[in-house]
Amino acid sequence: MKILVLGSNGFIGSNALLYFRSKYPETYGCDVFSPKNFDEKFFLLDKNIPRFDKIFIQNTFDICINASGSGNVDYSIRYPDEDYRLNAKNVFDILSAIGKFNSRCRFLNFSSAAVYGNPVTNPVSEKSRTKPVSPYGFHKLISEQICSEFYHLNKVRTCSLRVFSAYGEGLRKQLFWDVYQKSKENKVVELFGTGEETRDFIHVSDVMVAIDCILQKSPFDADVINVATGKSETVQAATKIFLKAIGKNADARFMNVSKSGDPIFMMADVCKLAGYGFSPAVNLEEGLTVYAEWILANES
Repeated sequence: MKILVLGSNGFIGSNALLYFRSKYPETYGCDVFSPKNFDEKFFLLDKNIPRFDKIFIQNTFDICINASGSGNVDYSIRYPDEDYRLNAKNVFDILSAIGKFNSRCRFLNFSSAAVYGNPVTNPVSEKSRTKPVSPYGFHKLISEQICSEFYHLNKVRTCSLRVFSAYGEGLRKQLFWDVYQKSKENKVVELFGTGEETRDFIHVSDVMVAIDCILQKSPFDADVINVATGKSETVQAATKIFLKAIGKNADARFMNVSKSGDPIFMMADVCKLAGYGFSPAVNLEEGLTVYAEWILANES
């Protein structure tokens, strides 16, 4: 199997590149930034005008994993036009190139649980109402619609993954990274929200196994799948576990101020993913311990 990972320098993309290269040597990376270890199995694109067609004109792939784009809600609020380009327009351009030059290539798109917004009830299934509350969520939902368009009108086989709160080695943003940075010089870590908000945290190694299951079982008929554990934890409890893992004797103080674009309660219905053979192997305490070890080793 020949695989292309777009966004291979990012958090999800770099983990996907390592995971799939261990199984399929013909796995190629692609990004707008050069990797530390540049090799012949990497395509460098222009940041402002990425020419995806050049890749598919000269190469044939069985799978294209799109882990490119922006994964930052705050950024999408500040720069919605750029977030749209990265998370929606680029998906259209990638699929256009695949449709013209490599139509047998299956396309796996990273969407987000942000498409659900603030769910009325939990757990949320793929059939639950989508009502984004941030530009990021809207643009990810648009990317799913683009995938559906290309499947139904152009016969390009696509699948979108609604990933919940992924964390782990390589992640240098979001909740736990923020906690780590603030804990270095403070005995009290101040955070948004009340601490009672819930998230369905999934370790990046489990995300990789989920992708593998999906590649084997999904019909790629504009399929949409929740990628999560099916369990939720409060932000306060998760923060406490993480502070212990990094060896910080600090307390978390929640400011009771909601952050724009953030949901309150999130937990996934993962029946569909379980039906594809996936079962999470890493619990939150184990995952945060491994992640903490990676942070301390790489930031010391």
